[in-house]
Amino acid sequence: MAPPRNRRPGFSRRAQYSLFIGYVIAIAGALMGAVLLALSTFNPAAFSALRAGAAEVTAPVSWAAGSVWNGIASIPSVIGSFFGVRSENARLTKQVADGRRQLLRARAIAYENLRLKALMRLREPSVETIATARVVSSSATSTRRYALLYAGLIQGVHAGMPVRAPDGLVGRVLEAGPDTARVLMLIDSESIVPVRRTRDGAPGFATGRGDGLLDVKPIALGNAEYAPGDVLVTSGSGGIFPPNIPVAKVISRGRDGALAKPYAAPDALDYAVVLRTFLTAPPPPADEKQP
Repeated sequence: MAPPRNRRPGFSRRAQYSLFIGYVIAIAGALMGAVLLALSTFNPAAFSALRAGAAEVTAPVSWAAGSVWNGIASIPSVIGSFFGVRSENARLTKQVADGRRQLLRARAIAYENLRLKALMRLREPSVETIATARVVSSSATSTRRYALLYAGLIQGVHAGMPVRAPDGLVGRVLEAGPDTARVLMLIDSESIVPVRRTRDGAPGFATGRGDGLLDVKPIALGNAEYAPGDVLVTSGSGGIFPPNIPVAKVISRGRDGALAKPYAAPDALDYAVVLRTFLTAPPPPADEKQP
């Protein structure tokens, strides 16, 4: 059935008043718009003042409404951040607790080692710093990896001395001049460094590849199970490099060894420290005097 065309509100006074108020509001809005249009055309200054006054009046209302809307809109992100912060806080709390336990265990082991060394009257050479100098240059693209250190014989630097950076081992001095020294870097293919694995002390050798990485091979085949993340430090064997200097971290496991990335990045070296050789060669025995 088609709706009737007569849309009069009939005898309902509420409908009549609503319709009348709607007409009044529409006419008043149209008149106000016409007045504002004429005012902006013929008197822009007065229109600007009126607009500024309206903005002053409506600004607090707009700010309050915007604050309420932003608060409502940010509720999901606040809830997500709350649960994220709680989980992150729980993870960090557990990590701190684990680290505290490991620190206490390490302190106990260090104290026990000192006590046993005192009982055995074991002598250990001290690690002495010879010079701290700037790394002038390094061969970053050549198959041979050398670095030039701005310190030489005048500063007490001699061939064979180990060189380290704040992050880890760099290499050893190959030859020294009056004010400069040539360093054979850890990643050179001719470099071999005795290392040990920190988690169990398994010894091995780290050999440079010339491409910025190291090949690590264990001394005993039974200790060949390297895992990504294993930390390698100098073992002190050979008498050149002092023990416990960070060398590299294992990034992948191979058939009979592993591939490791050195801690001291060759392209990020700025300063390096030259250390005294860990164990100096004993002096040659004096010739016995003939009677």
